[in-house]
Amino acid sequence: MAFDEWDAPEASRTFTSRIAQVAKPARGEPDLRGLPCLLQLLQEHALKPDVILIDGPVHLDAAETPGLGQRLYDALGGQTAVIGISTKSMPGMPAQFEVYREEEARPVVVTCAGIDLGAAKVRVRNMHGKRRVPTLVKLAARIAREAAA
Repeated sequence: MAFDEWDAPEASRTFTSRIAQVAKPARGEPDLRGLPCLLQLLQEHALKPDVILIDGPVHLDAAETPGLGQRLYDALGGQTAVIGISTKSMPGMPAQFEVYREEEARPVVVTCAGIDLGAAKVRVRNMHGKRRVPTLVKLAARIAREAAA
């Protein structure tokens, strides 16, 4: 889905692609199942966003071990910034990656590639929604679940 402003309460456009089958990751390997799906979606719809926001980590730890977001950033040739939001705390991830949103006691973890961490955190903090997970992230997850059904 696309949105015009970071504080938008709804998407300006939505996009879906059908993926035949996605293989599960090997035991002990990072879950990169979303990478071919994201790349196919971008290609099918000729999308070239400035920033991609994903529900998951860009880096798996403070040492910047690549996660889905970093792999996406690399696959796009470093031309598109990627911001990742994770609701799960990751071992060894310092508090500098945490963002506290309105009226919520627990933070989300923000990691990024191609954009300054401070700028990424401000964008996530300013997203619409009073709860921990921004409205548009919840909407994207719902659209994906409905499309898969």
